[in-house]
Parts: sequence; structure tokens; C-alpha cells
Amino acid sequence: MSMDRVAWSSLYNITRASSGSKPFSKETLKRVFGFARPYRTRLIAFVLLSIVMAVLAVATPVLAGQVVDEIIAGSAPSVVIWLAVLIAIVAVAEAGIGLVTRWMSSTIGEGVIVDLRTKVFDHVQKMPIAFFTRTRTGALVSRLNNDVIGAQSAFAGTLSGVVSNVVALALTLVVMLDKSWLVTVLSMVLLPIFLIPARRMGSKLADLRREAAEHNAAMGTQMTERFSAPGATLVKLFGRPDEESREFAVRAGRVRDIGVRTAMLQFTFVTALTLVSALALALVYGLGGVLALSGQLAAGDVVVLALLLTRLYAPLTALSNARVEIMSALVSFERVFEILDLKPLIAQKPDAVTSPAGPLAVEFDDVRFAYPAADKVSLASLEDVSTLDTRGGEEVLHGLSFRVEPGQTVALVGSSGAGKSTIAQLISRLYDVDSGAVRFGGTGPGTGVDVRDLTFDSMRETLGMVTQDGHLFHESIASNLRLARPGATAEQMWDVLRQARLEEMIRSLPGGLDTVVGERGYRLSGGERQRLTIARLLIAGPRVVILDEATAALDSTNEAAVQEALGAALEGRTAVVIAHRLSTIRAADAILVVEDGAIVERGTHNELLAADGRYAELYRTQFAEASAVAEEAVPEL
Repeated sequence: MSMDRVAWSSLYNITRASSGSKPFSKETLKRVFGFARPYRTRLIAFVLLSIVMAVLAVATPVLAGQVVDEIIAGSAPSVVIWLAVLIAIVAVAEAGIGLVTRWMSSTIGEGVIVDLRTKVFDHVQKMPIAFFTRTRTGALVSRLNNDVIGAQSAFAGTLSGVVSNVVALALTLVVMLDKSWLVTVLSMVLLPIFLIPARRMGSKLADLRREAAEHNAAMGTQMTERFSAPGATLVKLFGRPDEESREFAVRAGRVRDIGVRTAMLQFTFVTALTLVSALALALVYGLGGVLALSGQLAAGDVVVLALLLTRLYAPLTALSNARVEIMSALVSFERVFEILDLKPLIAQKPDAVTSPAGPLAVEFDDVRFAYPAADKVSLASLEDVSTLDTRGGEEVLHGLSFRVEPGQTVALVGSSGAGKSTIAQLISRLYDVDSGAVRFGGTGPGTGVDVRDLTFDSMRETLGMVTQDGHLFHESIASNLRLARPGATAEQMWDVLRQARLEEMIRSLPGGLDTVVGERGYRLSGGERQRLTIARLLIAGPRVVILDEATAALDSTNEAAVQEALGAALEGRTAVVIAHRLSTIRAADAILVVEDGAIVERGTHNELLAADGRYAELYRTQFAEASAVAEEAVPEL
């Protein structure tokens, strides 16, 4: 390795060292070794080959010095030729072993990445909805990318580097001391001149890189928010494009300035260390030459000492930063383990069962519920806050009891924030109740199966839900439909699209079912997007259906058409409908009026109007507003 490469390697390592470290955690180390266990055989072979590489690296300078001694001694040409052949064999062996160790390093490192990413991805999928409502998506993705790659470096580079550098340093020192202890000691004296500038420069570069990373992160956030369909719309309606551009340009300009300064500092650093290496070589050749002329040192030994000089500096500088590299890898592991240590609030029981056969009833039995506090579902680092919000744990549902018989449709109405969507989330087991029970099936109260006793697969097959936002993935129409039924045929998809009053529109698209709907479905209108989510529900064919403001984005004409389709499609199924438009739930078998987490009224539409209570008040208010809007829409003659 040349001194120029040593300089760049030292600069990289010491820059990382300036980022700080934290004490070793025995628990973290145990868990790290747990991830290494599947690769232990390959790791042992990797370490052994790294030791062989270190031995070969020291052998080449020794052989080169022997060649010089044989030439000076006037040995036969065949001796020099055989030494040259031996050097060539060592070089070929070093190259071949290098390729093998590189392959092993890559397979071990990439294998660890796959294992870590898969484990984190699977774990995150098990987290409750509360986790996703609090967490910054970018911070979570960073754990799966940057931190996983940082952890992988512990296996791919640091481990072999420590072993091979220790062996190389030991062999180099033994050979150099054997050749000349004086030259060796003086070479060691020059080492601080090599390291001190590196640490000072590394600290400055680390600060610059952190600042650049912060600016890049801010620009990334700005672009992510402004380049999404809702963000771009908001900027066009209320934003100030010129100011947005100036703010972005200032950050980009600062990153440019940092880049220029970083490049100059790096060049200055490498130039300075190259000068130090030249001085060290001058010392070896000067002092070694004098000793050789006086007969105290062989000429070949001078060559050996010069060639081994980099073999001395390279492992010393690498080992001086090995602890920091290990610490950096451990920090990455700990950040990944933070995610894995968050316990999912919703878990499947080992003895979970499937849903009862046939039409199902839905029963709430004295249900009480409070949303979990932040420390139960999130991390401060994922929310970009210093401390987590301490609020939470306040009961929002207070002893709810009701039953929806098989095939019935029950509507939930009430003020915003009354607890209607919370009820829907408990039915679908997005959250678990704190006390009481939510049950499916049964011939009477208390006879059904608690949803907490059901398998996750059974829950997905039993229940379907359409939410207010009507979320779609940035995939084709067919892919979004097959999310609910992977094996759905084209005929089945066209059938549900026909029921959702979308067939004609989608057939008119150039791609038909293969048309990509865009991020969150923004290539479709609000009504089309919502009807596609209803089609997705229909193709799943669940026995229990929840419609949480499912027709909120539809105009009156489309709403009436979809309600008609839903009426036919939901026949024989148990349905819970949440709607602010009271006109949409008149035909429900029963209506529950929810206020402040409790059911204050229940009955049919006509019964509740006759009772002249909260439902009648909501009904009159809504129709009064509708009449006022209609009158304003009539043009004056």
C-alpha cells in the first residue's frame, strides 16, 4: 500500500472517529454475535485468509530485499530469476486470496444486511397504527438503510481489518527490528507527525460533513413535501414559490461551499501526509544508506525497510481507529435494535383460532379503551423530538355494549371525535380493548369468539374496511385490487369495478387494468379513488364490513349509485357504517348515536326522529345546512 493510499485511508477513518462514540454494551455485542452465528464458518475462513494475506504482504518486501542482496553478492542469474518467480507467485496468490476474501466479505456483509432489513421490515409490519401515526417515515426508512449498512461494516471490513492489521503489524515490526532496530525506532518517532494532523483535520472534515448532511436532509425534506401531489397543490395555492426557491438555493449554495472547502482540506491533508511519508523514506534511505556503507546493514535490508515502512504505518493508523469503527458499527446496531425492541401491542396468541363459519354477529361487551401513550409505541428519535409526548392513557370509550346481528347493517353517528372511528378500529383489531371484549359470531350475547383469540389470517379473511382517505398504492389498478384477493382474475376485477360504477371509466384508459394510479391514487379523482377502494372491498368478499365515511368523497349522483351497489353487494353480510351524511344511513337496521365515547341513543331512523333527541338535532341541523346551500345555489331571476 502506498503512502498516498495510507493518507486517504487514515483521513476516512479518522473523520469517522471524530463523530464520537459510546461505551460498549455487552447486551448489544451478544445480539450482534447472534446475527453473525449463521455465518460463523465463513467468518472463520475469512479471518484465516486475512491472516494469510497479511503474511504475504510482508513476504514481498523481504523477497525484494533478498533480490538486491543476491545481485550485489554476484549470485548466479538463476537465483535471481527464482526469487523473481517467487515474488510473482506471492503476487498471484495475494491477488487470488484477495478475490476470495472480497467475495466472502461481500456475501457475509450483504447477508447481514438482508437478515437485518428483513427482520426490521417484518417487525415494523407488526407495529400498531399508533406507531405509524407518530413516526417520521424518513427516520424509519433511514434505520432500514443507513443504520443497517453501518452495522454491516462491522462484519465486512472492521473484523478482518483488525485481525489482518494486528498480524501485519507484528510481522512488520519483527522483520524491521531484525533488520535495524535504530531505523525502526526512528520511524516510529515520526508516527505522531503522521497522526496528529490527521485527527485535527478529520475533526474539521467531520463537522463539515455533518453540516452538509443536515443541509441535504433539509433539502430532501423540502423536496419530498413540496413534490408530492398534496404538497405541490398547497404551495401553488398558498405558498410563495420565489421564497421557496431562495430558501432551497441558500441551502444548495452552502452545500457547494462546504464541498469546495472539504476538497481543499482533503488535498492539503493528503499533501501534508505525503510530505511526511517522503521524510520518513528519506530517513530510511539516508540512515540506512549510511549504515549500509559502513557495513552495519546490507543494501537489501535498506530496500526491505523502505518497502515495509508503509506496512508499518498502514496497520498502526488503521488500528488506532479500529475502536471507533467498532463503536460506530455498534451504534448502528443499537439504533436498529431500538426498533426491534419496540414490542407490538397487537400480537397473535399461540393457540389462536379461526373465525366461526357462516354469517357473523359483531358484539361489543362493556368495552373500555384509551389510546396508548407515546412511550408504548414510539421512540423520540423517530419523532425528531427530545422527549416523547407524555399525554395518552385517557379513556375515550366508556363501557360500550351493543350487538350487530348477522346480516344486519348498523350505523354509527355523532359529533366529530365522539369515538366512531375508534369503534371501527377496535372491530378490525387495529387496537385492542383495555377491558371488555369485541366478539365475532355467537347466537347471543357473550357467545362469540373474542377477536383477540383469532388468527391474523382469519381476521383478514373475515373483515373488510374502507376508510375515509381511500388510500391506494403507486401501482396498477389490478395490483391494488389484488391486494385484497391475490388470485383474482380479470373477469372478477371487471365485475367489482362494474358494481362500483368504475368499469366504463377504466375501460376508457389506455392501460385498462394495468393503468398506474399514481402516489396515493392521485391520478384519479377523489370519487374515482374512493370507488376503487370500495371495489377492492367487494373483491375481498368479507363477511363483516366496516365503511368509515366510505362515500365521503362522492357527489350525490355517484354516492347514490355506489350505495345501490353496496346494498346489493353487502346483502347477507354484517356491516357497520360510519357516516356524517345522515341521509345515507336511513335504511340501516339500527342507528347508534355516539357522544363522548358512549352510546346515548339507539333505534331506527324513524324511532330516533320520534324521540326528538340528539339524532333528531343532528338531522335537523344537517338538513337546515343543506337547504341553505341549495337556496344559495339558486340564481336570482
